Amino acid sequence: MRILYGVVGEGMGHATRSRVVLEHLLAAGHEVRVVVSGRAHGFLVSRFQGRPNIRFEEIHGLVLGFEGNALDKSETFRLNLEALPAGLLKNIGVYRRVAEDGFAPEVVISDFETWAYLYGLNHFLPVVSIDNMQVLNRCRHDADVTLDGAGAFKLAKGLVKGKLPFAWHYLVSSFFFPPVRKRKTTLVPPILRPEILAAKREPGAHVLVYQTAASNAALIPALQRLPYTFRVYGMGREGQEGNVTLKGFSETGFIDDLRTARAVVAGGGYSLMGEAVHLHVPMLSLPIEGQFEQVLNARYLQKLGYGRHAERLDVDAIADFVSRSDDFAHSLERYVPRGNDMLFGCVDELLRRVSAGESAPDALDAPAMGKFSPDERDTADLPG
Repeated sequence: MRILYGVVGEGMGHATRSRVVLEHLLAAGHEVRVVVSGRAHGFLVSRFQGRPNIRFEEIHGLVLGFEGNALDKSETFRLNLEALPAGLLKNIGVYRRVAEDGFAPEVVISDFETWAYLYGLNHFLPVVSIDNMQVLNRCRHDADVTLDGAGAFKLAKGLVKGKLPFAWHYLVSSFFFPPVRKRKTTLVPPILRPEILAAKREPGAHVLVYQTAASNAALIPALQRLPYTFRVYGMGREGQEGNVTLKGFSETGFIDDLRTARAVVAGGGYSLMGEAVHLHVPMLSLPIEGQFEQVLNARYLQKLGYGRHAERLDVDAIADFVSRSDDFAHSLERYVPRGNDMLFGCVDELLRRVSAGESAPDALDAPAMGKFSPDERDTADLPG
């Protein structure tokens, strides 16, 4: 089949996940056109350079601004407003190329990306959503993971619901599996890159720290006050500072440090969290303020006993977490690691149904970690 695939460029987790799906589509003989923005464009182009049956188009996407570990809404608005005129012209040019060069896609797959989704709607094509964000809207959650004092869950749920409404089907990747409450929704395990699937868990003594804010000057002095060894990525420099080893980016090195870590300390991003759970590495999660999807991930991590959720990174939080890492590791033994076969089975079934001209299924026949059941329907909620 001819497939138009959209990848959002904010956050590299979308790109690494899409790489896995794209590899499967190419192996199955499909022809794929990818529209992608941001850093994800360069990553995917380099991964698929010289491969037949796949072509990339760089589009303009939204960006996020941050102040420390918090989402800066005013800076986000400013950045996107400044880039809007040139971005629109760029996206119109890509639209014309895709629409007029004879590719004629038969189905659209979107990893939380709007351009391909809108192209699909405009051309009356089935749109398949593959991401982790839709778990907010399409599943039922207990109050202990959604409760907040400022309506953050309802706001995040509404934003996700409005991102890709009325898709043909939703494949939702997750390491936690709440009841599915909406039709056309299927839960699958974390989508894992082959390097993670090949990694062998061999727990060591060090704690892996992934720090996205290189300007956090208080981090290293805080870690040096603790009786543990740390390997820190993301500070923008390398070297040895007491019990802290600062490391430059290396995919191979990072995965090796992850699989051998006693524990990991990082943000609330889903991709690393899913990899840590798969490898049975306890995790302390510090979600970005204003990103409730990350808060939800961290709360489930703690609820399941796989790690801890902290609102801020301080010495006491790290010390308490590392001292209890054996307890979290024991809880992680309950999690059964799975590869990508379940995802691939669902993707293949959806493409077969599209090719056969079938209507969108409420639930798939392929094995999954969760499917829609009429017993879970939320009658108070609008479809979408």
